[in-house]
Amino acid sequence: MAVPQPRVIDGMGSVARGSLLLFVGTLVSIGGTFVTRVILVRSLSEADWSALSLGFAYAGLLSSFGSLGLGSAVARCLPYADSEDRRRGIVRTALVVGGAASVVATILLYLLGPDIARAVSSPALAETLQLLSLSTGFMIFGGLVASVFQGYEDVRPNAYFLQALNPFLFVFFLSAMLVLPEFGLTYLYAVYAYVAAAGASLSAILIYALWKLPHHLAPGPRAAGSARILLAFTAPLFAVGVMAYFTSYGDTLVLGSFDSLHVGTYVASLTMARLLTLGIGALSYIFLPVATKYIRDREMGSVRILYVTATKWMVLASLPLFLLFVFLPGPSLGLVYGSAYTSVTLPLQVVTLGAFASTIVGPAAAAQVAFGQTRLLLYNSIVAGAVDLGLAWLLIPHFGLVGAAIAWCSANAVYPALSLIEVEMLGSVHPFRRHFVTPLFATAVPTALLLLLVPRTISVWWLPPIGLGIALLFVGMTLVTRSIDEGDRLLLVAIEQMIGRRIPLVRRVAALARPPG
Repeated sequence: MAVPQPRVIDGMGSVARGSLLLFVGTLVSIGGTFVTRVILVRSLSEADWSALSLGFAYAGLLSSFGSLGLGSAVARCLPYADSEDRRRGIVRTALVVGGAASVVATILLYLLGPDIARAVSSPALAETLQLLSLSTGFMIFGGLVASVFQGYEDVRPNAYFLQALNPFLFVFFLSAMLVLPEFGLTYLYAVYAYVAAAGASLSAILIYALWKLPHHLAPGPRAAGSARILLAFTAPLFAVGVMAYFTSYGDTLVLGSFDSLHVGTYVASLTMARLLTLGIGALSYIFLPVATKYIRDREMGSVRILYVTATKWMVLASLPLFLLFVFLPGPSLGLVYGSAYTSVTLPLQVVTLGAFASTIVGPAAAAQVAFGQTRLLLYNSIVAGAVDLGLAWLLIPHFGLVGAAIAWCSANAVYPALSLIEVEMLGSVHPFRRHFVTPLFATAVPTALLLLLVPRTISVWWLPPIGLGIALLFVGMTLVTRSIDEGDRLLLVAIEQMIGRRIPLVRRVAALARPPG
């Protein structure tokens, strides 16, 4: 069956716009997170910084419970719904149930804070968790509102308010405390600043929703049975969200039980490794609603083209970081955190392997949600969560930070790999086509051999140009190996439509690089 090109171009345009906006927003978030980390590490003691890192981890755990899986369920059910009445019922149910869940999560974390602090022998953690309970509720509901817009392929609330505004305000409040002598940046003031930033971000996204949501969904009657449909789809995704959290942070929690003083050091390496997943995270967010429309209309060819093409070009955001962090870990840590962290190179190398493995398989978990295969996704998340927690308890007592890194790496490679195997069996959806694999290996293998020859004492200021060179090499290898396919051509058309003009030079180069026949 021929692939309907206009539909693919439309989907490519949505993915390109959404991924770019989310990627930029995430870069702003990472920049803000980096600045706040520098401020906090320089202003707080190691014990206070580790307690704050643990506080964020436990608050995130409760957020995974409190979100109930509603975000992904709404983002999938809205484009799949067959009427406006059905969509109105889905949105109302999500907001009512999600609002109640955010309140319950806030109260629960406030009550459990002192008990958690006693369990990990960190007295400062009790008040931290009680204060963070407010931000937990704010973020749960804010994320749910953003997921409603995600269902309409509008990523702006997530990019503007959750990814950009929230960290910007956190930086602003911390900086204000540093420069105002009557305050000074103390541990508790840092927590107050985080909560205030989350509250202000929620207020902004609610104002946006009141303004923009009527443009997507006019007032009117609601279809009967909408709540049942949404909640039935949500149930397995709730468990998926909880287990996915353990896959990402279970090792951190276990490390806190054995060695709470060095949690901050481990989180520093993990934060860098997660940079590799920025592109695929942005892609997954917008891929879900776009792919859902194709699957609803049984356009599997469109899903395959969109999947492999988007994954292929998102490698540009992760391949340079992967090669730098694995082969030049010391300078990479030095560039980001300074010389104090250059001794923890092995944990960074290990977690980077897991992050890259989860990136090159593409948005497999989002594809499973789009297919409606939430039960399979639940099984995958249980396996991955068990791998993370099991290896963490087994290895951390003997290997410390490296044991935690091995647990995280293993779990975050297993989870997307299982999802990819299943979506390939469902619809032959996978990224490992010749036009993706060939330039990937043609770039990675010779670059890795060259980086092995680079002195480990290289100046940190060489890393940005090296990373840019790796990205350009991937583009060059794509052209040299003639790895341009129909999906790349449709992506170019979508980008031209997005910017409102043709790009003749790129068209000519791409035409030369297309395989014969």
